[in-house]
Amino acid sequence: MKLGFLIAFLLAAHAQAADFDLLITDARIADGSGGPLVQGSIAVKGGRIVGIGQVKGSAEAVIDAGGKVAAPGFIDVHTHSEDICLIPAAENFLRMGVTTIITGNCGHSRTDVAKFFQEIEESRVALNVATLIGHGSVREQGMGGSFIRAPSDEQLATMKNLVDQAMKDGAVGLSTGLIYVPGSFAKTDELIALAKVAASHDGIYVSHMRYETVRIFEALDEILRIARESKIRAEVSHIKLSGPTAWGKAQEVLAVLDKARADGLKITHDQYAYTASSTGLRQTLPDAALEGERADFVARISDPKKKAEIIAKMAEMRARQGREDYGYAVIARCRADPSLNGKTIPEAAKVRRGSDSLEDQIEVILEIETQGGASAIFHGMNEDDLQAFLKHPLTMVASDGGPRRLGEDVPHPRSYGNNARVLGRYVRELKLLTLPEAVRRMTSLPAQTFHLKDRGTLLPGAHADIVIFDPDKVTDPSVFSDPHHYAEGFTDVIVNGGVTIRDGKLTEVRSGGPLRMEH
Repeated sequence: MKLGFLIAFLLAAHAQAADFDLLITDARIADGSGGPLVQGSIAVKGGRIVGIGQVKGSAEAVIDAGGKVAAPGFIDVHTHSEDICLIPAAENFLRMGVTTIITGNCGHSRTDVAKFFQEIEESRVALNVATLIGHGSVREQGMGGSFIRAPSDEQLATMKNLVDQAMKDGAVGLSTGLIYVPGSFAKTDELIALAKVAASHDGIYVSHMRYETVRIFEALDEILRIARESKIRAEVSHIKLSGPTAWGKAQEVLAVLDKARADGLKITHDQYAYTASSTGLRQTLPDAALEGERADFVARISDPKKKAEIIAKMAEMRARQGREDYGYAVIARCRADPSLNGKTIPEAAKVRRGSDSLEDQIEVILEIETQGGASAIFHGMNEDDLQAFLKHPLTMVASDGGPRRLGEDVPHPRSYGNNARVLGRYVRELKLLTLPEAVRRMTSLPAQTFHLKDRGTLLPGAHADIVIFDPDKVTDPSVFSDPHHYAEGFTDVIVNGGVTIRDGKLTEVRSGGPLRMEH
């Protein structure tokens, strides 16, 4: 009995002997502030950082960083991840260092935030997931299928209640997608009314603005008015200039935003590191053609007069953008005909109709929409503008992507490589940003902007979201023609103290979950 007691005592003493759950040693620490890297260790206990620098003590687990960089887990403020529960490991995000995502962007979200968060908990999601409440989704639920008008007082009250409840349930703000139906039909006063509700909960207003083309200054006027009259923090989603007619105006755009900040508005912006966007192919069609159900669209193009009006509007849209045809658009996912995935619209027209004429390109676009639509990649931006926006100190790094399954469709490579591309191309190769500054744009700046408490920094008391990477080896092998490749150079990823990537391998640990706005 005495021997058994002694063994039990020694085992208990050993279990209590470790000072920390995890100790990361020999790291070059980028703490998220933008300051110089510091050699040292990071100690984690109970999911929080409890020591940093020259840490002494024992640990249940030790990761020897071997001189690699340790940084706060990256925060991707612009994702479309409403389907995160279907792909809970979200490996494409983890493998480029992302430990927190914000979904519900561009006006599209789950409107029952409490239920969404419950599903995230039940699905054992590997990441931290915050959400915005999407204006378009709220408008659709509040107004039904009739959108080309202002809401009635009763409908606006319903929409306000939906936003209010979502904010109470933990949403971080309100998003709009003002190039998408039904948001495109909303007037500014409606947006102000809903933004005021989000502001009352200390939320942020995040907008895919009405125009990103040569008319971008009209859109900037609108977002600044909303921020001013709603007394709300504002965020310009995926800041860009689309179409040749808009190229070269980046400094003018930034000057407008800098002046607004000087006048007292709190406004920031995010950006992905590619000169192509991705959204529904239906964005090549005029908004009025898309009101209602798909059957309504089919009826419109079956009417020769209405079809001619739609085609004429498409011509006006091309002219504003400086486009002669649709060769800049590549089909990413066409459910009705997956053989078109990866093909440009002219190539799809050649396959479907035997001709790549402009007329046949238009017919293919209309035909695809009648059959359920498609997502597409649009090569519409200029590298000089991209770099000008990226250099601005208030531009955050965000993918505009979502969770991906390897080999499925031909999606935009940003969902696999965005953060790696910034660190590899724009930091290491072009030296557009320093490494500590790039890390700040991915960590503390997003956390501060979206009021994510105790995130985005490596400081005692912060949640232990940590990424370890080799800055000399970080790269993004995912490309437009062959997108399904994970980012490289990230060896270890920790979420809330749980090691989800260890020595380059995905573990079974799922330590993420819903990230609610703290009021």
